Amino acid sequence: MAKNKQQPGRVKSALLNWLGVPISLTTGEFWREWYGTSSSGKVVTADKVIRLSAVWACVRLLSESVSTLPLKIYERQADGSRKLAQNNPAYQILCRRPNPEMTPSRFMLMIVASICLRGNAFVEKLYIGSKLVSLVPLLPQNMVVKRLDGGKLQYTYTENSVKRIIPVDRMMHIRGFGLDGVCGMMPTMAGVDVFGAAMSVDEAAAKIFENGLQSTGFLSSKTALNKEQRERLRQNLQSFIGSKNAGKLMVLENELTYQNVTMNPEAAQLLESRSFSIEEICRWFRVPPFMVGHTTKQSSWASSLEGMNMLFLTHTLRPLLVNIEQEISRCLLNSDEDLFAEFSVEGLLRADSAGRAAYYTSALQNGWMSRNDVRRLENMPPIEKGAIFTPFSST
Repeated sequence: MAKNKQQPGRVKSALLNWLGVPISLTTGEFWREWYGTSSSGKVVTADKVIRLSAVWACVRLLSESVSTLPLKIYERQADGSRKLAQNNPAYQILCRRPNPEMTPSRFMLMIVASICLRGNAFVEKLYIGSKLVSLVPLLPQNMVVKRLDGGKLQYTYTENSVKRIIPVDRMMHIRGFGLDGVCGMMPTMAGVDVFGAAMSVDEAAAKIFENGLQSTGFLSSKTALNKEQRERLRQNLQSFIGSKNAGKLMVLENELTYQNVTMNPEAAQLLESRSFSIEEICRWFRVPPFMVGHTTKQSSWASSLEGMNMLFLTHTLRPLLVNIEQEISRCLLNSDEDLFAEFSVEGLLRADSAGRAAYYTSALQNGWMSRNDVRRLENMPPIEKGAIFTPFSST
Protein backbone atom coordinates (compact mmCIF):
# COMPACT_ATOMS: atom_id res chain seq x y z
CA MET A 1 0.00 0.00 0.00
CA ALA A 2 1.49 3.30 -1.08
CA LYS A 3 2.01 5.91 1.60
CA ASN A 4 0.26 9.25 1.27
CA LYS A 5 2.73 11.88 0.21
CA GLN A 6 2.53 14.72 2.71
CA GLN A 7 2.52 18.18 1.18
CA PRO A 8 5.09 20.53 2.76
CA GLY A 9 3.96 23.71 4.46
CA ARG A 10 4.88 27.11 3.11
CA VAL A 11 7.89 27.78 5.33
CA LYS A 12 9.15 24.22 5.05
CA SER A 13 8.75 24.29 1.27
CA ALA A 14 10.75 27.48 1.03
CA LEU A 15 13.52 25.99 3.16
CA LEU A 16 13.55 22.81 1.07
CA ASN A 17 13.86 24.92 -2.05
CA TRP A 18 17.04 26.53 -0.72
CA LEU A 19 18.38 23.07 0.10
CA GLY A 20 17.95 22.00 -3.51
CA VAL A 21 14.52 20.35 -3.44
CA PRO A 22 12.65 22.15 -6.26
CA ILE A 23 9.05 23.31 -6.09
CA SER A 24 7.27 22.78 -9.40
CA LEU A 25 4.43 24.81 -10.88
CA THR A 26 2.09 21.87 -10.30
CA THR A 27 2.66 21.73 -6.54
CA GLY A 28 -0.74 23.22 -5.84
CA GLU A 29 -0.69 23.14 -2.04
CA PHE A 30 2.53 25.14 -1.89
CA TRP A 31 1.32 27.86 -4.26
CA ARG A 32 -2.08 28.18 -2.57
CA GLU A 33 -0.37 28.75 0.78
CA TRP A 34 2.27 31.04 -0.70
CA TYR A 35 -0.22 33.32 -2.39
CA GLY A 36 -2.12 33.77 0.85
CA THR A 37 -5.57 32.21 0.81
CA SER A 38 -7.00 32.97 4.25
CA SER A 39 -9.36 30.85 6.33
CA SER A 40 -12.17 33.23 5.33
CA GLY A 41 -11.61 32.32 1.70
CA LYS A 42 -10.13 35.68 0.75
CA VAL A 43 -6.93 35.77 -1.28
CA VAL A 44 -4.67 38.18 0.59
CA THR A 45 -2.04 40.19 -1.27
CA ALA A 46 -0.29 43.46 -0.50
CA ASP A 47 -2.21 45.17 -3.30
CA LYS A 48 -5.52 44.10 -1.77
CA VAL A 49 -4.87 44.76 1.91
CA ILE A 50 -3.78 48.34 1.21
CA ARG A 51 -7.47 48.99 0.43
CA LEU A 52 -8.24 48.46 4.11
CA SER A 53 -8.28 51.84 5.81
CA ALA A 54 -6.38 50.53 8.85
CA VAL A 55 -3.57 49.15 6.67
CA TRP A 56 -3.46 52.32 4.60
CA ALA A 57 -3.24 54.45 7.75
CA CYS A 58 -0.55 52.28 9.40
CA VAL A 59 1.67 52.19 6.31
CA ARG A 60 1.31 55.93 5.75
CA LEU A 61 2.02 56.70 9.41
CA LEU A 62 5.22 54.65 9.47
CA SER A 63 6.56 55.63 6.05
CA GLU A 64 5.73 59.32 6.31
CA SER A 65 7.05 59.56 9.88
CA VAL A 66 10.42 58.12 8.87
CA SER A 67 10.57 60.16 5.66
CA THR A 68 10.31 63.41 7.64
CA LEU A 69 13.29 62.61 9.87
CA PRO A 70 16.57 64.16 8.66
CA LEU A 71 19.10 61.48 7.69
CA LYS A 72 22.78 62.39 7.78
CA ILE A 73 26.13 60.66 7.42
CA TYR A 74 28.74 61.47 10.05
CA GLU A 75 32.45 60.89 10.51
CA ARG A 76 33.86 60.17 13.97
CA GLN A 77 36.73 62.38 15.07
CA ALA A 78 39.73 61.45 17.19
CA ASP A 79 38.39 63.37 20.19
CA GLY A 80 35.11 61.44 20.13
CA SER A 81 33.10 64.16 18.42
CA ARG A 82 31.56 63.88 14.99
CA LYS A 83 31.14 66.01 11.90
CA LEU A 84 29.05 65.75 8.76
CA ALA A 85 30.74 63.71 6.04
CA GLN A 86 29.55 66.08 3.33
CA ASN A 87 32.37 65.18 0.98
CA ASN A 88 31.50 61.50 1.01
CA PRO A 89 29.79 60.42 -2.26
CA ALA A 90 27.13 58.54 -0.29
CA TYR A 91 26.20 61.76 1.53
CA GLN A 92 25.69 63.64 -1.71
CA ILE A 93 23.42 60.91 -3.07
CA LEU A 94 21.53 59.71 0.00
CA CYS A 95 21.00 63.04 1.77
CA ARG A 96 20.50 65.36 -1.20
CA ARG A 97 19.28 63.59 -4.35
CA PRO A 98 19.10 59.78 -4.39
CA ASN A 99 18.17 59.76 -8.08
CA PRO A 100 16.97 62.27 -10.70
CA GLU A 101 13.30 61.55 -9.92
CA MET A 102 13.22 61.52 -6.11
CA THR A 103 13.89 63.73 -3.14
CA PRO A 104 15.36 62.11 -0.01
CA SER A 105 11.91 62.21 1.61
CA ARG A 106 10.15 60.44 -1.28
CA PHE A 107 12.97 57.93 -1.51
CA MET A 108 12.75 56.99 2.17
CA LEU A 109 8.95 56.89 2.04
CA MET A 110 9.08 54.23 -0.68
CA ILE A 111 11.71 52.25 1.24
CA VAL A 112 9.66 52.08 4.44
CA ALA A 113 6.38 51.41 2.62
CA SER A 114 8.03 48.46 0.85
CA ILE A 115 9.24 47.06 4.17
CA CYS A 116 5.78 47.46 5.73
CA LEU A 117 3.87 45.80 2.89
CA ARG A 118 6.42 43.43 1.36
CA GLY A 119 8.84 42.81 4.22
CA ASN A 120 11.79 43.90 2.07
CA ALA A 121 13.16 46.96 0.32
CA PHE A 122 15.57 46.67 -2.60
CA VAL A 123 17.76 49.53 -3.83
CA GLU A 124 20.05 49.24 -6.83
CA LYS A 125 23.31 51.17 -6.65
CA LEU A 126 24.36 52.74 -9.96
CA TYR A 127 27.99 53.69 -10.59
CA ILE A 128 29.99 55.55 -13.16
CA GLY A 129 33.32 53.86 -12.87
CA SER A 130 33.84 53.51 -9.13
CA LYS A 131 31.75 56.56 -8.21
CA LEU A 132 28.25 56.11 -6.78
CA VAL A 133 25.87 58.30 -8.80
CA SER A 134 22.34 57.07 -8.04
CA LEU A 135 20.18 54.92 -5.77
CA VAL A 136 17.14 53.40 -7.50
CA PRO A 137 14.45 51.66 -5.40
CA LEU A 138 13.07 48.50 -7.00
CA LEU A 139 9.67 46.85 -6.69
CA PRO A 140 9.95 43.98 -4.17
CA GLN A 141 7.25 41.95 -5.94
CA ASN A 142 9.48 41.77 -9.03
CA MET A 143 12.55 40.54 -7.15
CA VAL A 144 13.54 36.92 -6.52
CA VAL A 145 16.27 36.28 -3.94
CA LYS A 146 17.91 32.87 -3.79
CA ARG A 147 20.87 31.45 -1.89
CA LEU A 148 23.20 29.62 -4.24
CA ASP A 149 25.08 26.41 -3.49
CA GLY A 150 28.20 28.39 -2.65
CA GLY A 151 26.32 30.37 -0.01
CA LYS A 152 26.08 33.67 -1.88
CA LEU A 153 22.78 35.39 -2.60
CA GLN A 154 21.49 35.91 -6.12
CA TYR A 155 19.13 38.77 -6.97
CA THR A 156 17.00 38.32 -10.10
CA TYR A 157 14.84 41.27 -11.08
CA THR A 158 12.07 41.20 -13.70
CA GLU A 159 11.25 44.42 -15.52
CA ASN A 160 9.05 44.62 -18.63
CA SER A 161 9.10 40.79 -18.80
CA VAL A 162 12.90 40.83 -18.97
CA LYS A 163 14.92 39.15 -16.22
CA ARG A 164 18.33 40.37 -15.16
CA ILE A 165 20.68 39.35 -12.37
CA ILE A 166 21.89 42.23 -10.21
CA PRO A 167 25.32 41.69 -8.59
CA VAL A 168 25.28 41.57 -4.81
CA ASP A 169 27.71 44.50 -4.56
CA ARG A 170 25.24 46.64 -6.53
CA MET A 171 22.31 45.86 -4.24
CA MET A 172 21.19 47.33 -0.93
CA HIS A 173 18.68 44.92 0.60
CA ILE A 174 16.87 46.17 3.72
CA ARG A 175 15.01 43.31 5.38
CA GLY A 176 12.12 43.50 7.75
CA PHE A 177 11.50 40.94 10.48
CA GLY A 178 12.49 37.49 9.23
CA LEU A 179 13.73 34.07 10.25
CA ASP A 180 15.92 32.75 7.44
CA GLY A 181 18.39 35.61 6.93
CA VAL A 182 17.55 35.76 3.23
CA CYS A 183 14.38 37.82 3.12
CA GLY A 184 12.07 39.57 5.53
CA MET A 185 8.63 38.12 6.13
CA MET A 186 5.62 39.80 4.55
CA PRO A 187 3.12 40.88 7.23
CA THR A 188 0.27 40.14 4.82
CA MET A 189 1.44 36.55 4.51
CA ALA A 190 2.25 35.94 8.18
CA GLY A 191 -1.07 37.49 9.22
CA VAL A 192 -3.07 36.17 6.30
CA ASP A 193 -6.08 35.15 8.42
CA VAL A 194 -6.25 38.52 10.20
CA PHE A 195 -6.13 40.50 6.98
CA GLY A 196 -8.47 38.07 5.22
CA ALA A 197 -11.03 38.37 8.01
CA ALA A 198 -10.82 42.17 7.86
CA MET A 199 -11.44 42.08 4.12
CA SER A 200 -14.46 39.80 4.61
CA VAL A 201 -15.91 42.02 7.34
CA ASP A 202 -15.52 45.12 5.16
CA GLU A 203 -17.26 43.35 2.29
CA ALA A 204 -20.12 42.23 4.55
CA ALA A 205 -20.54 45.77 5.87
CA ALA A 206 -20.71 47.12 2.34
CA LYS A 207 -23.42 44.57 1.52
CA ILE A 208 -25.57 45.89 4.38
CA PHE A 209 -25.51 49.39 2.92
CA GLU A 210 -26.05 48.04 -0.57
CA ASN A 211 -29.20 46.23 0.55
CA GLY A 212 -30.47 49.37 2.28
CA LEU A 213 -34.01 48.65 3.58
CA GLN A 214 -33.18 45.11 4.58
CA SER A 215 -31.32 46.24 7.68
CA THR A 216 -33.84 48.88 8.90
CA GLY A 217 -37.34 47.37 8.77
CA PHE A 218 -39.90 45.28 6.91
CA LEU A 219 -43.39 45.54 5.37
CA SER A 220 -46.36 43.49 6.54
CA SER A 221 -49.88 42.99 5.15
CA LYS A 222 -53.05 41.57 6.66
CA THR A 223 -53.86 39.82 3.38
CA ALA A 224 -51.72 37.90 0.98
CA LEU A 225 -50.52 39.79 -2.09
CA ASN A 226 -51.02 38.33 -5.53
CA LYS A 227 -48.23 37.99 -8.05
CA GLU A 228 -48.97 41.30 -9.78
CA GLN A 229 -49.05 43.20 -6.48
CA ARG A 230 -45.78 41.65 -5.35
CA GLU A 231 -44.08 42.60 -8.60
CA ARG A 232 -45.36 46.19 -8.43
CA LEU A 233 -44.22 46.45 -4.80
CA ARG A 234 -40.81 45.03 -5.68
CA GLN A 235 -40.34 47.57 -8.45
CA ASN A 236 -41.48 50.39 -6.17
CA LEU A 237 -39.02 49.38 -3.45
CA GLN A 238 -36.07 49.63 -5.84
CA SER A 239 -36.27 53.42 -5.62
CA PHE A 240 -35.80 53.26 -1.83
CA ILE A 241 -32.93 50.76 -1.66
CA GLY A 242 -29.35 51.94 -1.23
CA SER A 243 -27.66 54.62 0.83
CA LYS A 244 -28.16 57.27 -1.88
CA ASN A 245 -31.96 56.88 -1.51
CA ALA A 246 -31.99 57.25 2.26
CA GLY A 247 -34.61 59.72 3.56
CA LYS A 248 -37.14 59.33 0.74
CA LEU A 249 -40.82 59.22 1.74
CA MET A 250 -42.53 55.87 0.99
CA VAL A 251 -46.28 55.71 0.27
CA LEU A 252 -47.88 52.42 1.40
CA GLU A 253 -50.98 50.87 -0.15
CA ASN A 254 -53.27 47.87 0.43
CA GLU A 255 -53.05 48.10 4.23
CA LEU A 256 -49.30 47.64 4.16
CA THR A 257 -47.53 48.68 7.33
CA TYR A 258 -43.87 49.37 7.87
CA GLN A 259 -42.25 48.13 11.05
CA ASN A 260 -38.94 49.59 12.06
CA VAL A 261 -36.19 47.21 13.14
CA THR A 262 -33.33 48.26 15.32
CA MET A 263 -29.87 47.03 14.50
CA ASN A 264 -30.03 43.27 14.46
CA PRO A 265 -27.50 41.27 16.49
CA GLU A 266 -25.66 40.20 13.34
CA ALA A 267 -25.08 43.81 12.27
CA ALA A 268 -24.02 44.80 15.78
CA GLN A 269 -21.58 41.91 15.86
CA LEU A 270 -20.31 42.98 12.45
CA LEU A 271 -19.49 46.47 13.70
CA GLU A 272 -17.70 45.01 16.70
CA SER A 273 -15.73 42.73 14.38
CA ARG A 274 -14.65 45.72 12.29
CA SER A 275 -13.39 47.45 15.43
CA PHE A 276 -11.50 44.34 16.50
CA SER A 277 -9.99 43.98 13.00
CA ILE A 278 -8.53 47.48 13.25
CA GLU A 279 -6.85 46.64 16.55
CA GLU A 280 -5.49 43.37 15.14
CA ILE A 281 -4.06 45.10 12.08
CA CYS A 282 -2.41 47.72 14.28
CA ARG A 283 -0.73 44.92 16.26
CA TRP A 284 0.85 43.55 13.10
CA PHE A 285 2.34 46.95 12.29
CA ARG A 286 3.15 47.82 15.93
CA VAL A 287 1.12 51.00 15.66
CA PRO A 288 -1.04 52.30 18.54
CA PRO A 289 -4.68 52.32 17.33
CA PHE A 290 -5.31 55.91 18.41
CA MET A 291 -2.62 57.09 15.98
CA VAL A 292 -4.71 55.84 13.05
CA GLY A 293 -7.95 57.34 14.33
CA HIS A 294 -9.29 54.36 16.30
CA THR A 295 -10.28 55.82 19.67
CA THR A 296 -13.22 53.67 20.77
CA LYS A 297 -11.33 52.31 23.77
CA GLN A 298 -9.24 53.95 26.44
CA SER A 299 -5.57 53.95 25.52
CA SER A 300 -2.91 52.79 27.96
CA TRP A 301 -0.35 55.00 26.24
CA ALA A 302 0.97 58.25 27.70
CA SER A 303 -1.44 61.15 28.07
CA SER A 304 0.85 63.93 26.80
CA LEU A 305 1.81 64.42 23.18
CA GLU A 306 5.50 64.21 24.07
CA GLY A 307 4.96 60.94 25.92
CA MET A 308 3.02 59.45 23.00
CA ASN A 309 5.71 60.45 20.54
CA MET A 310 8.43 59.05 22.80
CA LEU A 311 6.72 55.67 23.16
CA PHE A 312 5.98 55.54 19.43
CA LEU A 313 9.62 56.36 18.71
CA THR A 314 10.99 53.83 21.20
CA HIS A 315 8.79 50.82 20.49
CA THR A 316 7.80 51.29 16.85
CA LEU A 317 10.14 53.55 14.92
CA ARG A 318 13.48 52.95 16.63
CA PRO A 319 13.93 49.30 15.53
CA LEU A 320 13.07 50.31 11.98
CA LEU A 321 15.45 53.28 12.01
CA VAL A 322 18.36 51.25 13.37
CA ASN A 323 17.76 48.58 10.72
CA ILE A 324 17.94 51.17 7.93
CA GLU A 325 20.96 52.95 9.45
CA GLN A 326 22.98 49.75 9.72
CA GLU A 327 22.15 48.65 6.18
CA ILE A 328 23.29 52.04 4.90
CA SER A 329 26.57 51.65 6.79
CA ARG A 330 27.03 48.13 5.44
CA CYS A 331 26.11 48.77 1.82
CA LEU A 332 27.05 52.40 1.17
CA LEU A 333 29.83 53.12 3.67
CA ASN A 334 31.61 49.76 3.34
CA SER A 335 31.27 49.17 7.10
CA ASP A 336 33.84 51.91 7.75
CA GLU A 337 34.04 52.26 11.54
CA ASP A 338 34.57 56.03 11.30
CA LEU A 339 31.49 56.61 9.12
CA PHE A 340 27.92 56.04 10.18
CA ALA A 341 24.39 57.06 9.17
CA GLU A 342 21.92 58.40 11.70
CA PHE A 343 18.38 59.74 11.70
CA SER A 344 17.74 62.89 13.72
CA VAL A 345 14.73 61.98 15.85
CA GLU A 346 14.49 65.32 17.65
CA GLY A 347 11.96 66.40 15.04
CA LEU A 348 9.35 64.11 16.61
CA LEU A 349 9.55 66.08 19.85
CA ARG A 350 9.25 69.55 18.35
CA ALA A 351 5.47 69.63 18.73
CA ASP A 352 5.84 69.95 22.52
CA SER A 353 7.59 73.29 22.98
CA ALA A 354 7.42 73.17 26.80
CA GLY A 355 8.96 69.71 26.93
CA ARG A 356 11.63 70.71 24.44
CA ALA A 357 12.53 73.80 26.44
CA ALA A 358 12.83 71.76 29.64
CA TYR A 359 15.03 69.22 27.83
CA TYR A 360 17.41 71.90 26.56
CA THR A 361 17.51 73.66 29.94
CA SER A 362 18.51 70.44 31.66
CA ALA A 363 21.16 69.77 29.01
CA LEU A 364 22.68 73.24 29.35
CA GLN A 365 22.62 73.31 33.15
CA ASN A 366 24.20 69.88 33.47
CA GLY A 367 26.88 70.66 30.93
CA TRP A 368 26.31 67.88 28.41
CA MET A 369 25.19 70.23 25.63
CA SER A 370 26.44 73.65 24.56
CA ARG A 371 24.38 76.57 23.35
CA ASN A 372 25.50 75.89 19.80
CA ASP A 373 24.39 72.27 20.17
CA VAL A 374 20.91 73.50 21.05
CA ARG A 375 20.90 76.03 18.22
CA ARG A 376 21.97 73.34 15.75
CA LEU A 377 19.05 71.11 16.78
CA GLU A 378 16.72 74.08 16.24
CA ASN A 379 18.23 74.78 12.80
CA MET A 380 19.76 78.06 14.00
CA PRO A 381 23.28 79.32 13.18
CA PRO A 382 26.04 79.09 15.82
CA ILE A 383 26.99 82.10 17.91
CA GLU A 384 30.33 83.33 19.16
CA LYS A 385 31.49 81.48 22.29
CA GLY A 386 28.44 79.26 21.96
CA ALA A 387 30.53 76.09 22.04
CA ILE A 388 31.53 76.63 25.67
CA PHE A 389 29.96 74.22 28.15
CA THR A 390 28.52 76.03 31.17
CA PRO A 391 27.32 73.56 33.81
CA PHE A 392 25.20 75.01 36.60
CA SER A 393 26.88 75.42 39.97
CA SER A 394 25.03 75.96 43.25
CA THR A 395 28.08 77.46 44.98
